[in-house]
Amino acid sequence: MLKSQREIDLMRVAASTVSEVLDELVAMVAPGVTTWDLDAAAEAACRVRGVTPAFKGLYGFPACLCVAVNEEVVHGIPSKRKVLREGDIIGLDFGVVYKGWYGDHARTVHVGVVSPAAERLVRVARESLEAAAAACVPGARLCEIGRIVEGHCTAHDYTVVRDFVGHGIGRKLHEDPQVPNYYDPNDRQMLKAGMVICIEPMVNAGAPDVRMLADDWTAVTADGALSAHFEHTIAVTEGGPVVLSQSGWGAKAGAALA
Repeated sequence: MLKSQREIDLMRVAASTVSEVLDELVAMVAPGVTTWDLDAAAEAACRVRGVTPAFKGLYGFPACLCVAVNEEVVHGIPSKRKVLREGDIIGLDFGVVYKGWYGDHARTVHVGVVSPAAERLVRVARESLEAAAAACVPGARLCEIGRIVEGHCTAHDYTVVRDFVGHGIGRKLHEDPQVPNYYDPNDRQMLKAGMVICIEPMVNAGAPDVRMLADDWTAVTADGALSAHFEHTIAVTEGGPVVLSQSGWGAKAGAALA
């Protein structure tokens, strides 16, 4: 569904609020902090801002924040028993609802000092999102997003997860179209002004395969390798792509993305 400028403005409030909350959570990340602490802080931040956590209760998910530590790929459930340690990397995936409109954003960050290998993985995953976001212009093929993400990651000897993809967003968290992080030459869909999509590379240091843990939510790399996840809510406009999920009311794609 194409969004009007007014609707995009409402989504920009939602998405930039997500970014503000993630700013606060990133500042909390340190050895000794639990993922439960981060979830509680996210929920409190929503109350202060008068927005609704998007994930809590959605499809039965029990928390506000999705966390992913080290080999976890996505959808990890916060826990008092999950204590962050020096050298970990943690993915923070969060969303809110503002006046019926959704915003969604994810970052992977370091816990203290990490290994060069972990630092490189996180950097490359972030770069793949930056490059793909800049290509979201009217008339471009949707498959170009996946080509850019996959191409950048494989050039650095990483793989992209195929079991989970990005998505459209609006009055629902997940709308059409699906936005794969890999190249599908048969996908001939075109990007149009007014589309709002979430691009979310999930990048593995090893093979692209994942498996589910017993909680039926947490996806981990099948080979135990590290994984990094980034996501932005992006509006396709006649003036070019606009990243809505940044603090400060969004920014033109092509600038450095947090």
